[in-house]
Amino acid sequence: MILVTGGAGFIGSVLVKELNLLGREDIIIVDRLAESQKWANLVGLKYQEYFQCDEFLTNFADDVMNSVSFIFHIGACSATTELDMDYLMRNNVDYSRALFELATQHDIPFVYASSAATYGDGEKGYSDEHSKISELSPLNRYGYSKQLVDEWILKQPQKPTQWFGLKFFNVYGPNEYHKGDMRSLVHKAYGQILESGKVQLFKSHREGYEDGKQLRDFIYVKDIARAMIEMMNPSSANFSGIYNLGTGSARSFLDLMKATFKAMGKEENIEFIDMPMRFRNQYQYYTQADMTKFKEFLPHFKFTTLEDGVEDYVKNYLVEGEKHF
Repeated sequence: MILVTGGAGFIGSVLVKELNLLGREDIIIVDRLAESQKWANLVGLKYQEYFQCDEFLTNFADDVMNSVSFIFHIGACSATTELDMDYLMRNNVDYSRALFELATQHDIPFVYASSAATYGDGEKGYSDEHSKISELSPLNRYGYSKQLVDEWILKQPQKPTQWFGLKFFNVYGPNEYHKGDMRSLVHKAYGQILESGKVQLFKSHREGYEDGKQLRDFIYVKDIARAMIEMMNPSSANFSGIYNLGTGSARSFLDLMKATFKAMGKEENIEFIDMPMRFRNQYQYYTQADMTKFKEFLPHFKFTTLEDGVEDYVKNYLVEGEKHF
């Protein structure tokens, strides 16, 4: 059995679908649906059981672990604007620790979602070397919650034989519609273009960066899922550790928007607007994953180009009316 927390969410549901395509349906999904629209991500997926996440850890985890052979812990509050630190401590930190301890106790391979938000403004670089992780300074509460988990796991004297923490960079792709302001710019831009024929981007408020030339490491969600699945190979245990998961290539927001307009068959029309003051001190102008370790681990892994990823997302999912993966 494969346990996937956050299995109804953006990355988790795409991961479950990729597992299904490989013939794996022995899947347990753990999530918190409540009144969200995430339930729609489960439609069409093949899995054996669903557990509400709080009830799972309290009432079912000990018994279920005896049948689990792999854990993907993707579930978390991923809102970089979340202000309730107590909630982030419970949901992102305490839950991750408890699940990691169970994985260690049963020696179950464990993959968990960290975040590039741990790198803060990038002043200290984007190296995923373990010796440098404790030096990082996140800019927001969400990033700090992920940083706490990374540091805690590295300090544990006992770990599962096979474990990975993945610092996701800027992920985009199908099944993100429910994420509100945390949706990728591709999804937001698609709606803006349909409604008004144009896209609004934040102006640059930092010397050295032109408007629209802020840089991000954009990675297609299908690549995230494929990479995680490759880590299921038992031989991967020799490479256990914390890894960046981006493409290793920073691209501008203008590049992303040009690809979106092209995929939609629309003429480019971009308007630059002032960035709200509340974001200016937390805004990253440049992110690019250092993929040195990843390439040593999975040297043959090929990432989807920005243009190909956006085209697939727009033409095969968004144009068809928010078709699910």
